[in-house]
Amino acid sequence: MKSQKAGKAFHSIQHKVPTYTLLAVLMMAFFACGTVASEEEKKVFHYNESNGISSLDPAFARNLENMWAVNQLFDGLVELNDELEVQPLIAKSWTIDSTGKHYSFQLRSEVYFHPSIHFGTPDSTRKVTASDFKYSFSRIVDEKTASPGKWIFNQVDFECKGGFEVVNDSTFNIHLKAPFAPFLSMLSMQYCNVVPQEVVEATGADFRSKAVGCGPFKLAFWLENVALVFHKNTSFWQRDENNEALPYLDAIKIEFVRDMSAEFMGLVKGEYDFMSGIHPAYKDELLTPNGELNKEFHERLNFQRTPFLKTDYIGILVDETASEMQGHPLLNPLVRQALNYSFDRELMVRYLRNNAVVEAGHGFIPKGLPGYVESANYGVNYDLQKAKDLLREANYPEGEGIPPITISSTSDYVDLCEYLQHAWQKIGLNVEIDVLAGSAHREKVAKSQLMMFRKSWLADYPDAENFLGLFHSKNFCPDGPNYTHFKSLEFDSLFEASSLMPLQERERAYRKLDSLVMSSSPVIPLFYDQVSHFVSKDVLDFPTNPVNMLDLKRVQKK
Repeated sequence: MKSQKAGKAFHSIQHKVPTYTLLAVLMMAFFACGTVASEEEKKVFHYNESNGISSLDPAFARNLENMWAVNQLFDGLVELNDELEVQPLIAKSWTIDSTGKHYSFQLRSEVYFHPSIHFGTPDSTRKVTASDFKYSFSRIVDEKTASPGKWIFNQVDFECKGGFEVVNDSTFNIHLKAPFAPFLSMLSMQYCNVVPQEVVEATGADFRSKAVGCGPFKLAFWLENVALVFHKNTSFWQRDENNEALPYLDAIKIEFVRDMSAEFMGLVKGEYDFMSGIHPAYKDELLTPNGELNKEFHERLNFQRTPFLKTDYIGILVDETASEMQGHPLLNPLVRQALNYSFDRELMVRYLRNNAVVEAGHGFIPKGLPGYVESANYGVNYDLQKAKDLLREANYPEGEGIPPITISSTSDYVDLCEYLQHAWQKIGLNVEIDVLAGSAHREKVAKSQLMMFRKSWLADYPDAENFLGLFHSKNFCPDGPNYTHFKSLEFDSLFEASSLMPLQERERAYRKLDSLVMSSSPVIPLFYDQVSHFVSKDVLDFPTNPVNMLDLKRVQKK
């Protein structure tokens, strides 16, 4: 614990020293208490989060930045392994009855929340029970919480024993309206992590920055816009195959340097232990034109890559009730199809992403999921003449009569938007690019306030239903992720029926649903991403998985 003296010292120096000096002082204060060794002697995993973190509350883990941090502090009933198989976590086992509607989870008895003053004293803790899961899940669906994860529990039958049932401290049941095959894997999402009622109610909205979970790491301090530090949870229940306590790391330090070039230099200099993704500013320095790690970095870095269950796309608001869309040509599906056919995805990924991603002309469902179709006769291929013909059929020949179109994006994706801007000029469209800060862009997309926007969707769970749910009318934001407000009775009917189908029949339904999306084109798929991790050679056993979930409990440092 930081002493009162150290706390007063912090307040007296915070306006007198540079940010990074302040950060160093804070780190020394946290690692110098009692007999604890200095930071240099501890195993600290260090990375940068240029987009920032808005909340440590699982109820608001809607973007990857938040999800990574939340995953270190919290646990849920189940988790996914690197092969995307559902594994026990706090639930040591479960059963599903013959109807497929009733789930019963048996909880471990050795799982405790991190110490908190709200349990009695600063060092007090308590066991996680079934009541905690009922509270946590009920909180997600509570309108007052306004969690973007509410849609996860759309299938729960709240008329049957309240939907979430506590049998005893170690038995927790969930009742569904109908069988729903993806449900178990959905429970691995960060929204479904367990939180302590006492702490949430005592801290209120401040739980976002005063989070208490039961995961492998616990919150040490968060100096917003500067750094976030987690310490090892020495009472964590999980052990490795040799009965050694997890996690191996002593701490995690996350910085919030917004300059991506500075992040890249920090990785190269050994200041950061890993970097995720490839930014246009340094892609040619790191990668060859064929997407391989340049030789000059072989001694310092490992390049880990795997197909990512993620589709990057341009979304189009197709809600005619929105004031900015009334009478707009983008409401015509022929115009949207023309946009889909009018640019060369193969050239785009070659020159803008060094072939580190895969062009997404085959549909919205990414490669690696049931329902994906790899066929030259499926989806959209570059066909400039067809794009012009579609505009002519829509009575907008050469783009005549179409007002300027604005694409909203963050600075990281301006190059993609400029590529589209140039391509769409060839069919007569005037396209403007509006660059927003990441937080402002997320908020406006989530509220369907943008005419056209660059966005990505990554799998929360390994089923194509997760991607197709973006087009279900019941998922209109803010209650769900249907940011385009696409609505089709045919789509809704088949989507709802697919959850009751056997796997093979469900895959056929997914392909049909994907084709319905492509024919109407409320989205323009750009590319299927790949997880690209640049990891220091000092880091051992770093996991790279198709959902790009950061799990550091088994990571080691030399």
